[in-house]
Amino acid sequence: METFDFVVIGSGPAGQKAAIEASEAGRTVLVVEQDHSVGGACVHRGTIPSKTLRETAMALLGFRRRTGSVFEVQMPEDLQVVSLMTRMEQVIRGHERYMSSQLSRARITSCHGRAGFLSPSEIEIINVLGERRIVHGSHIVIATGSRPRSPKEIPIDHEHILDSDSILSMIYLPQSLTVLGAGVIASEYASIFASLGVKVTMVDRGERPVSFLDAELTQRFLADFERVGGRFIGKARVQRVEWDGISAVQTTLEDGTIVSSEKLLCALGREANLQGLKIECAGLKPSDRGLLIVNEYCQTAVPHIYAVGDVIGPPSLASSSMEQGRRAARHALSLPLGGSKESIPMGIYTIPEMSSVGLNEQQAVERFGGAIVGRAPFEELARGQIAAIDHGLLKLVADPSGQKLLGVQIVGEGAAELIHLGQMGLAYGADIDVFIENIFNFPTLAEAYRVAALDIARKRACAPQPAMSLP
Repeated sequence: METFDFVVIGSGPAGQKAAIEASEAGRTVLVVEQDHSVGGACVHRGTIPSKTLRETAMALLGFRRRTGSVFEVQMPEDLQVVSLMTRMEQVIRGHERYMSSQLSRARITSCHGRAGFLSPSEIEIINVLGERRIVHGSHIVIATGSRPRSPKEIPIDHEHILDSDSILSMIYLPQSLTVLGAGVIASEYASIFASLGVKVTMVDRGERPVSFLDAELTQRFLADFERVGGRFIGKARVQRVEWDGISAVQTTLEDGTIVSSEKLLCALGREANLQGLKIECAGLKPSDRGLLIVNEYCQTAVPHIYAVGDVIGPPSLASSSMEQGRRAARHALSLPLGGSKESIPMGIYTIPEMSSVGLNEQQAVERFGGAIVGRAPFEELARGQIAAIDHGLLKLVADPSGQKLLGVQIVGEGAAELIHLGQMGLAYGADIDVFIENIFNFPTLAEAYRVAALDIARKRACAPQPAMSLP
């Protein structure tokens, strides 16, 4: 039997990060991947394909806005979805090569096959030829990702009623699309297709999309979504979904409202990929929600087994998954964890983008009893006007004194890039005045940090000073 210090099941962002962290510490590592190549759903069915389509949508939308609508841009009625993603295979192959090369440089052993526990430390791997291999892992990291949840009441047929894995298999761009859900995946696809000229209706039980983000960000996102023709129906429950057999999917809501569309995307969450893993043989069992339960170090009830990424639930973002993989490996090796969970950025690739790091205003008030918030609308920035991305907003959240940076929230194109300046500020305990005292290139969107910091400076100057006690 082969023995490894670490056996990592899954090669997505979480698994790869755990494997590299362990290898850099001088440990032997085996990565087991069920798919034909590394990267997991992130590369093949999720992040890379959807973001490739998004780039096309952004190019078209940006062209309209930046030329002042001088040129009319219209989508052909018979436009094929695949023609909007001609670069996708090139991007996927390139990312696969990079990830494979990274594993190879780290001297990590890779294995293609389906893994299943035989005991808490033994893994059986069966390849496509049915050949069996058994390995022993001193530490095991489960990073098998997730798949779209298929509610029983939604008859997904992958032709008219689709999930997030099959949405991009559509041959033609539909005239209309209903999106069930308002989480990250639902909001991203809804805004992408709306920007491509599709009549999109989002339906969700919640009051607003991506509700875990700052409300001011999602309000701006909704305003842009509606500006391109999108519609959001909140506080709604779906009673029935059915294909009429001719040309439309009929979605009936509990209040009697019927939403008719050519296609429907069901994006009502995801389920952990635990099938076939035989976790019961390892002494593990899923929660009521079908997830693996872990502590703050991503350690399961079996101390040498860790779980990271989508198998442990939200936020289910690549950035958080990579941090979980890193943290799990370092904890297993009794190495200093370093970093802070509060300095992990969140990037939501809607149109417009939304990104966040650290505390939002509500969280800061709850933790410190107050906060001073500075705002920088992109319409006040020369670059925002020049690039026609003047509907964005950057918010800096400071402590009650207005001195210490606690968090950054951004909505607008480039948000997922801009957030890293705030991330570094949080990582090194920056004061708000750092953004005032330093010079930014002009014209840039990064100037928003200085504008927001000046807003905080004005507010703290006007804030009532604490009364002095007399002797």
